[in-house]
Amino acid sequence: MKQLKGGGVTSPHGFKANGFWAGIKKSGKPDLGIIYSDVMCTAAAVFTRNSVKAAPIVLCQKHIKGGKVQALVANSGNANCFTGEYGMMYAKKLTELVAGHFAIVPANVLVMSTGIIGRPFPYEKIREALPSLFKGLSAKRGASFAKAIMTTDTMDKQIAVSLEVGGKTVTIGACAKGSGMIEPNMATMLACVTTDAAITPGLLTTALREATDVSFNAITVDGCMSTNDMVSLMANGMADNKMISARGADYDLFVEALKAVCVKLARDIIIDGEGASKFFEVRVTGAVSVKQARAAAMKVANSSLVKTADYTDNPNWGRVAAAIGACGFNRVTEQTLKIEFSVKKNTIYIHADLGIGEASATVYTCDLTHQYIDINGNYN
Repeated sequence: MKQLKGGGVTSPHGFKANGFWAGIKKSGKPDLGIIYSDVMCTAAAVFTRNSVKAAPIVLCQKHIKGGKVQALVANSGNANCFTGEYGMMYAKKLTELVAGHFAIVPANVLVMSTGIIGRPFPYEKIREALPSLFKGLSAKRGASFAKAIMTTDTMDKQIAVSLEVGGKTVTIGACAKGSGMIEPNMATMLACVTTDAAITPGLLTTALREATDVSFNAITVDGCMSTNDMVSLMANGMADNKMISARGADYDLFVEALKAVCVKLARDIIIDGEGASKFFEVRVTGAVSVKQARAAAMKVANSSLVKTADYTDNPNWGRVAAAIGACGFNRVTEQTLKIEFSVKKNTIYIHADLGIGEASATVYTCDLTHQYIDINGNYN
């Protein structure tokens, strides 16, 4: 596997993108983007489990059931959530406009929104901007799309890798946005992944869930779940590899590369956590199950006491012990639990061994700073 310099969602064959300012954000920063494949894609997605779901999430959950997508349109600056019947009407109209331009059906279009909840959706501004957005589609505009989905992010997050599958070069490209309100319980933030691999819908879904579990489901900034979280994966098959239709060597190569892409983006989200000054890797070993290990790691990663102590360069292992103890695991005691800290520059490694099993899990997080309060206190 090789990481491609400057790679992103348009690195795989057949993908184009664009992004610019459509007037949604008062700041004048990019707020509308699109990804398009020259051919129909096999598609998969994972979504937030928040019971208050934004209109685009509800609509995409219906569209993804068909397993076929050719275009994705996204906006930032407005979440289109808690917007009632008009929010859903405009989300549908947006997919209809995009579908009409490309002569496909609306069910083959995904729509993403991120931003402030509860404000009327700026449909007219988006409708007026779409012709220019379509006109500017290019294989060189992947970075423009990545910037168009940013909200409180301080940097765009992109990656692409290539690998050999059955003698053919397959490419996976991706971008994500996310900085705060990060803990998913299914997906996280917004992430768009593209690939020119040929793979069946069922295995594509399985691969995405496997990759999400070790990446976007393994990060937390503040323990807060969003209403708009979504990760999409579009595979257009233009690498001309033999169809990946069963588990085996080709599938393993693909899923490991996909995991690497998603983990890189997930780590970037934590590094860019709102006001963050330090990156944490919390590893829990010696658990009876991966589920238990992950629960303990998340408990530590979401501890405000742990996160604020490490912000002030005062690692406090007692707070880690207290967080794990709060999980209520019957066999975990002072006698079984071992805790280790190590620090390298701005990265803090926390290792906790529960001492009761063989399973392990790793979670990524960041510190909580004064700036986090400033950003979120003034967000809307």
